[in-house]
Formats: sequence, C-alpha cells, structure tokens
Amino acid sequence: MTDRNAAELYLLFMVLVWALNFSVIKYSLAEIDPLSFNAIRFSLGIMLMWVVVGFRKLKIRIERKDFGKMILLGILGTLLYQMLFIVGINRTNASNAAVMLGMIPIWIALLTHLFTDEKMYRTQAIGVITAFLGVALIMGGGEEGLTLQSQTLLGDLIIVSAALVFAVYTLISRSMLAIYSSLTLATVVMTVGGVMLIIVAIPSLIRLDFHAISLITYGGAAYSGFFAIGIALLVWNFGIKSVGTVRTSTWQNMVPVFGVLFGLIFLGEKLHFLQYLGCLLTIGGIILSRTKSKQILS
Repeated sequence: MTDRNAAELYLLFMVLVWALNFSVIKYSLAEIDPLSFNAIRFSLGIMLMWVVVGFRKLKIRIERKDFGKMILLGILGTLLYQMLFIVGINRTNASNAAVMLGMIPIWIALLTHLFTDEKMYRTQAIGVITAFLGVALIMGGGEEGLTLQSQTLLGDLIIVSAALVFAVYTLISRSMLAIYSSLTLATVVMTVGGVMLIIVAIPSLIRLDFHAISLITYGGAAYSGFFAIGIALLVWNFGIKSVGTVRTSTWQNMVPVFGVLFGLIFLGEKLHFLQYLGCLLTIGGIILSRTKSKQILS
C-alpha cells in the first residue's frame, strides 16, 4: 500500500474519530462537569504529544520574539476554543454541535475575504450564505422555535462562537507555520493552552468525586484525549504531508455528516424536519465554501 492510499485510510479513521467524539463527550458530561473533563482529556493529549516529540527526537525551540504569539495561539486555539466547545456541547445536542463546529471553514473563508487580499469565489460565497441559512434552521426548527427558552439555543450559540474563535486561531497560526513545523506548533500551543485549561479547572477538580465516575466515562476522557486530540492531530499532519492540504481538508466535510448520524444512533437524539433540512443545507454550504470557481466575488 502506498503512502497516499494509507493516508486516505488514516484520514477516514480520523473523520470517524472526530465525529464520534461529539457523542462520547456528550455521554461523558452526564457524569463529570465540563471543566474537569477538559482537564483530564487534555492532560492525556499533552502527554501523548510529548511522547511523540520524544520518539521523533524533535528539539522544540521557540524564538523569543514569538513567545507572545505562541501564548496568544494557546489562549485562542486551546483555552478559549475548548472551553466554549465543552460548555456548548453540554448545553446542546451532539448532532447540532457537530454541524455547527463544521462551520469552521465557513468562518475562515469569510474572515479571509474581509481582512486579507485573498477573496472568496462566487461559489464559496453561495456556500457561506447557504451554511448560515442552515444554522438558522437548526436553531429555530425545533419544537420551541427560535426562542431564548429553547433548551439548545444557548449551546448552539456557544458552539458557533467556538467555531469563530478557532477560525481566528487558524488565520493567526498561518504565519507561524511558515517558521515552525506543524508538530512543533501543535505541541507548544496545546501545552500552553492545556496548562491554562487545567489551572482553570482546579476548583472543579477539587470538588470532583473521582470514585463516583464510571469506567465508561473515564474511557470517554481517554478516547477524547488520546484519539480525538492526540492521534487525530498526528493523522491530520500525515495527511497534509502525503496528499496535500486541500485533499486533507476536504475530509473535514464528512465530520458533521457522521457526527449527526452518531448522535442519532448512540444518543437517540431527535431532530425535527426543519433541523434535518438545516443540517443538509449547512453541510452543503461547507462543501461549496471549499469549492473554487472562475468568478471571484468583488
């Protein structure tokens, strides 16, 4: 099997891992508070990353002038993003979270168009509009409609904010990837932000009754830390190296699809017709937003 074929299989594995992670986290949060769960899974993820760094005998050196930017990336990409993500998914369905977090490419395309010289193509703009329409249907298509009394509306808004924060992180990190390897950047950012997450979670960890947590929930934290954070990131980097950034990033389009399916199958989540339609529109918009046409949006 060639490296290219192996990469495609690994990327499919990564998609399934990330998609299932929404249901795993949602299930685990029934027994453990969001901040403690984040602290546990990131402790495991950080350990795995440094084991890989040691195995590859990689010497991580950061220029003093880049310390501030690394701290900023740690705050955005790990601390703020992960806190919004874990609190948001605790307040909404795993299916909703999977679709809305899949909007990260939408936010990246929009921010890039607004704040850089790289403009969207017309097809991408149609995708952005379609995706936002889909999100509106997901939020307002339930029994309660679009109301502050909706059980999932606040969680939906938090997840959308998390996607926006990660898009900002991605744009800022581009300049650093021109200087440092993806493994170096990921390890440093995860460590900086992860330590902050653990510090923030100390009061919750002190109150946590570790003996009352089931083995299944501990397994969920291990799955999320080792697989969804650590191994999936390594597979992502391998994919970029073997099949290129564009082909690797296209696999992300499948995460919301499987995320919705896993939420329906394993958690028994129920969506109304308009919400199903919203999921389809959002996923379609995500795919269109990654498609380049001949006409640039002026």
